[in-house]
Amino acid sequence: MIKTFIKKYGIYMVVPVYTVLYLLAFHLLESRTAHGFHVIHASMDSSIPFCEYFIVPYLLWFFFIAATVLWFMFKDKEKKEYTRLIINLGIGMTLFILISWIYPNGHFLRPEVFPRENIFTDMVRALYGADTSTNIFPSIHVYNSVAAFIAIAHNETLRKKKVVVPGAFVLTVLIILSTVFLKQHTVVDVIGAFALNFVVYILVYRIGDNRVTVNNKAYSKAEHS
Repeated sequence: MIKTFIKKYGIYMVVPVYTVLYLLAFHLLESRTAHGFHVIHASMDSSIPFCEYFIVPYLLWFFFIAATVLWFMFKDKEKKEYTRLIINLGIGMTLFILISWIYPNGHFLRPEVFPRENIFTDMVRALYGADTSTNIFPSIHVYNSVAAFIAIAHNETLRKKKVVVPGAFVLTVLIILSTVFLKQHTVVDVIGAFALNFVVYILVYRIGDNRVTVNNKAYSKAEHS
């Protein structure tokens, strides 16, 4: 009975189990930053103004990632699509933890005084209080957003819906911009997230798909011989 349950639902237990482990690892990283870190900075960072209104897409990231994972988990009939998504997310988040552990990093870009006072700056102030400006490379906000969009853009069911893919693209772009306009991340973090996602995309969606196709052809040939 247990083996049957694991075989049928085991792949869906990966997300909650990994989420707990990831949050524990991230908590350890955050508590370790008091011992010092390497400062990440790019000249372009100083040219990007602070804009508190980007707190809206920044917070929508949590809904975007959760909704994408849950849709592929419960609504998509193709288990392969869900598997590719969580592998993509898992590799990126795990590498982020390892990079941050080996190379503690952070920045000093956050404004000491906000240029305006409104509900959005209050939300940013709360964000700053809950999240430090350390362990930022590569940006998980950027990496996960791109990974989610890739999964959505590759799904045949979602591609048929006119609003979903363009909407996901716009939201992904806004989330990426929010990371630098809120001074949560540097341009280096964004570029690092794109570079990492490109490598993982090749591994998961290109090389992985080619292997599956080759194996399926070999199986079909053997079955009909």
